[in-house]
Amino acid sequence: MSDRSILLTNDDGIESVGFRALYDALSEFADVTAVAPATDQSAVGRKMSNDAVVVEHEMGYALEGTPADCTVAGLEALCPDVDMVVSGINKGANIGAYVLGRSGTVSAAVEAAFFDVPAIALSLYVPGNGETPWHEQATDPRDYRNATRAATYFAKHAVGAGVFGQCDYLNVNAPMYDSDAGPADMQVTEPSEMYDMTAEYEEGLVRLHDRVWERMRDGDIPDPEGTDRRAVIDGYVSVSPLTAPHTTRRHEALDALAETYLD
Repeated sequence: MSDRSILLTNDDGIESVGFRALYDALSEFADVTAVAPATDQSAVGRKMSNDAVVVEHEMGYALEGTPADCTVAGLEALCPDVDMVVSGINKGANIGAYVLGRSGTVSAAVEAAFFDVPAIALSLYVPGNGETPWHEQATDPRDYRNATRAATYFAKHAVGAGVFGQCDYLNVNAPMYDSDAGPADMQVTEPSEMYDMTAEYEEGLVRLHDRVWERMRDGDIPDPEGTDRRAVIDGYVSVSPLTAPHTTRRHEALDALAETYLD
């Protein structure tokens, strides 16, 4: 019996390649209980359900629900005594400040923070350039080795090192493993502020488009060093230490306006 226990979830679904790779890696040194969506729940953010059907799975439990559902169900009912929540490995990067609230992978970690349970979200950067589309890549567990290496490292050492005394969760993005390059090094980063969403109206239809991914494929990355996107593009594992509650910045202008509210 291990002295570490982990709740493992994701948003790609319990049968995804990255999830199994992470489950196997963490199980080498920890008691891992999977509580993950039965089907793909990508980009649902912190959407919650009132009821979620659950069935037993060889790795733990599969829920007909969202990643946030899985965290709450796990910590409150299915495996309430775990030491950490780990979410991933998502196929596709979750980088940039604007993505954090959309990502189901990240949202599962955010939900854990409100339970005061340390959490790690892990995603794999899959380049979209070349002849093979990104969604047809990363089909082999070995492609996820940079991410599983980072996950096991933090799961073993982050709590004891005091990391979670300074942040609520870690958002980790790793490049695909390259056997020629070997294991990727790591950089501590901040979420990129680059935002390039567009919308076009066409006869009753609005087309929303995220141009950031196209710019990444074209090498048009203005992000400076120290940002998560720059780090993964340059071949590093990016780790951003983040807090879950929204930051409050009280200031004199709002104080003065509030004082005259009933005048």
